[in-house]
Amino acid sequence: MTMMKSFVGAALALALLFAGNAAYAIDPLPFKDRAEELRFQHLAAELRCLVCQNQNLADSDALLAKDLRNEVFEMMQAGKSDSEIKEFLVQRYGDFVLYKPPVKPATWALWFGPALLLFVGAIVLVVVVRRRGAQVAPGAVGEEDLP
Repeated sequence: MTMMKSFVGAALALALLFAGNAAYAIDPLPFKDRAEELRFQHLAAELRCLVCQNQNLADSDALLAKDLRNEVFEMMQAGKSDSEIKEFLVQRYGDFVLYKPPVKPATWALWFGPALLLFVGAIVLVVVVRRRGAQVAPGAVGEEDLP
């Protein structure tokens, strides 16, 4: 009987968890047509959620993300272009709001850092391998010493 109670308790807890997540579902917006909806989805995918930081605006269920989605939608309804919307958000929140920040001195480490680290790692690997090859003892057994 205790096994049954624990199973029912776990099922109830799981049901409450899913019911709680349903409250955070993304609210549908009244788009004029499919093209406007696709434009909105594209814009929301290019913008970062400032709370989650590893999700775009379209995927996030944070309250700030909901507010930003509504703000983007309102700017679209006001006739703003994609670049004007992005520029407004960058002025307000900085380049961090963009998933693909522009290449400029402030973002060079972000754009070129991984390639630079890979290059330095390759150089270190070559140097270490060469040094180990040069440290082989002169009296080591070689092919000429074999009978």
